[in-house]
Amino acid sequence: MDIAEVAKRSGLPASTLRYYEEKGLIASVGRQGLRRTFDPGVLEQLALISLGRAAGFSLDEIGQMFTPDRRPDIKRKMLDDKADQVDSMVRRLRAMSRGLRHAAVCPAPNHMACPSFRRLLKAASDGTLDSVAGRNA
Repeated sequence: MDIAEVAKRSGLPASTLRYYEEKGLIASVGRQGLRRTFDPGVLEQLALISLGRAAGFSLDEIGQMFTPDRRPDIKRKMLDDKADQVDSMVRRLRAMSRGLRHAAVCPAPNHMACPSFRRLLKAASDGTLDSVAGRNA
């Protein structure tokens, strides 16, 4: 497949495909005139890269998920560590959501007078949102 076909089928612009090739995440198998050509298996590699990006992996981390010949070799520890990071982010976002919902209906004269909002504000400033995630706002 030429680069235009890969771009069409993957939904990624050709510039992204060239960048991924430069990073070593995918490889062209040749050229057809001036256009790069790719093995059809590149679509699966691109799907894995997209999944990794959606899960929050960096391109360098995604690069570690492939063997030198670009076959998937995903370490379970890497997945487990990322799941822990996602869980932590979910806890922080839930705490933030609860705090914002509370602030929207709080009977205090203003948000800065609300003890729950002040606790959330302090947690945000000192990086401890995870610790307030288990408490009700």
